[in-house]
Amino acid sequence: MRTVFIFPGGEMAATTTTLDRLFDGQAGYWTDSKLYINLENERDGQLFADWEPDDVRRLEASLGSRPSWALQVDISGRIDGAAEIRNLASCLLQEGGVAVDDYSDRCWTLHEIESALQVDGLGFFDFRTYHDRACDQ
Repeated sequence: MRTVFIFPGGEMAATTTTLDRLFDGQAGYWTDSKLYINLENERDGQLFADWEPDDVRRLEASLGSRPSWALQVDISGRIDGAAEIRNLASCLLQEGGVAVDDYSDRCWTLHEIESALQVDGLGFFDFRTYHDRACDQ
């Protein structure tokens, strides 16, 4: 599976209401068998457990503070997933926030995702280019 973290700018309650409307789920977990979404909260100490310190600093700089919660979205390897994760980001980042993927060192805003911005030749959730580069080395 591939992973994207989404840090919505809105309230957690509004985000969970949106997810309840879009997906089957309960107790902080939603899925449609393509996307597997977990609500992560820093109170339990797991949100940034596997993050590099530089990545946390970059996120804090992007948002202006350290977020206390996020959505960890795992994308099934059985599908391409690009359209699905872009659609989800579009729904959840309407009030600001960022998404962080496994393939770049960037905190992606909704405008950057929707405009297909590329930085250093990579766009949001650009796993194909990332893997092509890795194979070329």
